[in-house]
Amino acid sequence: MVEEFRANGGKVGGPFEGGTLALLTTAGAKTGRSRISPVGHLEIDGRAVVIASAGGGDKNPSWYHNLRANPVLTVEVGIDTYQARARITEGEERDRLFARACEIAPGYADYQRQTDRVLPIVVLETEVYDDGRRARGLGRELAEVHAWLRQEIGELRERAAAFVAGQGEQPRSGDVVPDVLKDLRDHCLSFCQALEVHHGGEDEHAFPALEKTFPGLAPTLARLREEHRTVARLRSDIADRLEKLEVGDPDGVMDELDRLIGQLQRHFAYEETTLVTALDALGFAPARP
Repeated sequence: MVEEFRANGGKVGGPFEGGTLALLTTAGAKTGRSRISPVGHLEIDGRAVVIASAGGGDKNPSWYHNLRANPVLTVEVGIDTYQARARITEGEERDRLFARACEIAPGYADYQRQTDRVLPIVVLETEVYDDGRRARGLGRELAEVHAWLRQEIGELRERAAAFVAGQGEQPRSGDVVPDVLKDLRDHCLSFCQALEVHHGGEDEHAFPALEKTFPGLAPTLARLREEHRTVARLRSDIADRLEKLEVGDPDGVMDELDRLIGQLQRHFAYEETTLVTALDALGFAPARP
């Protein structure tokens, strides 16, 4: 159903045909792992509403359990994807919203008759910046930072390859460093400093917060901390390789540079796979220009 939804702009067949479906991506209450749940989606009084009906079952669905522990989630409706904060309604507000939901989709009344539990009504609230942009989850912020770092290291690699191919300024005699090579080393230094700041922030702030909220993430975070130590060594290795770079690359420095870059890229990919949803569940990234 998830594949069908994403392939057809939010439209699916089966029991949801003709209705509006949403995909809720929540973080497992203990593990922080990504969980995608298709649910019916309603708009009531301009607000996005979902109902933890579980088809009239006697237990609340797992996505509702996850949201009670970690209320920030990712919502997909149609072709739109955004971060939201789940608010569980109570009392008069819950009853009023449920009555309106049953007018829109009478099947919810049938679900309620099938169970003794009161079906929870959840409002999906978004945070909007002053300029009208929706707030991003912290995991989306991580993905954006990684995209920038990938761009920077890609440019570093392109500049190094151009120098090796002789397209840059050739080495001159004496101790004068060619401008092209100096710019290359300066770019490397800038990238390495940015990477150090990024990983330092994760080690000091993000990882402790994740450990507290998602104890099941402990093995993943231990691996990522070890990878951070490896990456710290890679930063130094990359700088050393560029110091030895020559036109024609007689010592195969580019091959070694590619190996180091590949290890760094794999680290980014693993971190995104394991942490984006959990970070999103911690809260929203601060507004920025």
